[in-house]
Amino acid sequence: MNPKRVVLSALFAVAHIVIVNAQELNDSLPEVVITGTGTEHLLRDVPVQTEVISKKMLETYGGKSIEDILGGLTASFAFNEGDMGSQMQLNGLGNNYILILIDGKRIHGDVGGENDLGLIDPQNIERIEIVKGSSSALYGSDAIAGVINIITKKHDDEGIFLENATRYGSYHDFRQHNSLGFAWGKWRSMTNFQLQHSSGWQNTSVEHTPSSATPITDSRSMTVNKHTNWQLAEQLTFTPNENLELYANGSIYRKAIHRPKGKYPKYDVKTFDLRYFNASAAVGGKWKLGGGDVLTLDIDWNKHAYYHDFTSTTLAEGFDNDGNLILDFPYFEGQSLLQSDQQRLLAHLKGVFYLPYDQRLSAGMEYRYDYLKSPTSLESGSADDNTEALYVQDEWQPLQWLQMTGGLRLIRNEGFGWRLTPKLSSMFSFGDFRLRASWSQGFKTPTLKEQNYRYIREMSSVILFLGNKNLDAQKSNFFSLGGEYTIGGLNLSVTGYYNKLDDMITLVTIPKSEAPADYIAQYGEMLNKVRRYQNMEDARTCGVDFNARYTFGEWTTGLGYSYLDTKAHVYDSDHEVLKKVIIDGMAYHKGNIFATWNHRFSPKYKLGIGLYGRMSSKRYYAVDGNGKHFNVWRLNTTHDLGNSKSFSYKLEAGIDNIFNYIDKTPHGLHLGTTTPGTTIYAKFTISFRQGKKINLPHNLNNTNTQIREENEDN
Repeated sequence: MNPKRVVLSALFAVAHIVIVNAQELNDSLPEVVITGTGTEHLLRDVPVQTEVISKKMLETYGGKSIEDILGGLTASFAFNEGDMGSQMQLNGLGNNYILILIDGKRIHGDVGGENDLGLIDPQNIERIEIVKGSSSALYGSDAIAGVINIITKKHDDEGIFLENATRYGSYHDFRQHNSLGFAWGKWRSMTNFQLQHSSGWQNTSVEHTPSSATPITDSRSMTVNKHTNWQLAEQLTFTPNENLELYANGSIYRKAIHRPKGKYPKYDVKTFDLRYFNASAAVGGKWKLGGGDVLTLDIDWNKHAYYHDFTSTTLAEGFDNDGNLILDFPYFEGQSLLQSDQQRLLAHLKGVFYLPYDQRLSAGMEYRYDYLKSPTSLESGSADDNTEALYVQDEWQPLQWLQMTGGLRLIRNEGFGWRLTPKLSSMFSFGDFRLRASWSQGFKTPTLKEQNYRYIREMSSVILFLGNKNLDAQKSNFFSLGGEYTIGGLNLSVTGYYNKLDDMITLVTIPKSEAPADYIAQYGEMLNKVRRYQNMEDARTCGVDFNARYTFGEWTTGLGYSYLDTKAHVYDSDHEVLKKVIIDGMAYHKGNIFATWNHRFSPKYKLGIGLYGRMSSKRYYAVDGNGKHFNVWRLNTTHDLGNSKSFSYKLEAGIDNIFNYIDKTPHGLHLGTTTPGTTIYAKFTISFRQGKKINLPHNLNNTNTQIREENEDN
């Protein structure tokens, strides 16, 4: 054997191992976050308490959806997935109070008051940042419970990037992801496609029948219905010079939910499927002014439409030739009925400016126009709303051990006037210990649906939901105090919070006699409940979140625990007393625990093993029973199969719900979890890169040069 060839081969192998280890070291660099203040900070130095689900955590966990990821990796979230959305809850407050961002842009896709999180492709997520409470002046009325900012993967390499990821699991759970990226000179493009499909499952054939003491035992209603959704998205970026970046993006999204027909007309017979259509378009840019100052402008348009696709002859709401509403208008197989078309236009101008005395000022203005069209659920057929906002936020570090962030947000809504909401956060640093405190006020106007909508839900019973034009705007006061200790591979944090809401909007059951006369005449005794949006007199949530993580060698272990308590009162006009009610979905105790091990056996193979558990105590609901407590475990393995010159390969495989827990609560009543029991899955990812690293204009994408340099030094 040629000695020279042996030496060269050995040097190549050593160099390859060094590069791999350098990459793994880079993965463990200090996290840089942006959500809490809108500017970049190292995670340990951000004055607003921020929780991060890192790229490494995402890769090791192997979640199939954003619900799976948030529910499995943090203890503060709860979900109860169904046809009308994920019914997400954060620290006692539901989806309407949680602002979801993708790369800092608001997601749009209301489905019965719930965002369709299928819009988010888990394969395209770089990391997730979570800020709890309305702690920042940068965000408006949707952020009373908190902000979830999903940072997507970027392609900054000169040349071409291709990726294919295919995941398949039990119940024909199929997930497909494809990316095509290229960078050439001043242009960059990223095209993403995702497809999700499941055949659905039935945990029980028992269905609750409100009009009878005896439930149906052979219902065909599914716990999760068969569904298919796909999305195509494009992002195009142009950098004409080192100080300016312009972008345009757009997406289309379709979702179809297929519901089986049963044999009991009043309960499990479904005469229509559900269909959703989303579209979005946006343009904007970032202009570097010099000295670290930056201006950004974003203009976004979003559309969400929801249809009933009839599978057999159905009498439903419709209109005659004169435009009169008819509750028993006939529809035939193959016809569709628009339920709602929601559109939103949002313009946002923001500036970040460095000031003397270690201050950084963020200021901006927003304009938002909301439009709702619903021929059968709005008396006038459509409704709209305008909201404007101005905000200013100052970050100041008067002492080496003290950081302070203060802000004001001025809101004007055409129906509810002006409101000024202050925010204040501070962080004290004592060696390896951080103490953070926040106080903020929130202001949220009723949505167009809460004010104007009225619709019938026919499942195990007929329920009428009514809007309320006399609703008041909601106000909140949020307080939090938390400590964090980090030394070596150990990180401990505990945060207590108190969120007081005045005039919180909720659905309240009212006497059937208060329903509109035409609905009483149409449905009669079949009308089981009437629920109307109403302001509570007062409401509050409070709790404690605890997180611990320890990394030693190739092992990482961690646990999270969330304690929650809620109280609320509604004025009962019939009895002239305050009535105590439940904030739906509350669970006193939630937790998660995990242990991971990663080992590189050779330059061509790295193995990762993760064991994860999530738990919840009983979830409480005002009507239709409570959700059962549960304890679910999963095992995930990742297999890094190495890299060639341009290709990389990765295999994931695992078992979810190892101990086969199934919640068999009858249909029509609340579930603790919809998991079908033990499932298996596997995913294979292949990536192709060809090109060289682009030298992007320094500090164009990062507003804090010092952070970048500190990361590079580390």
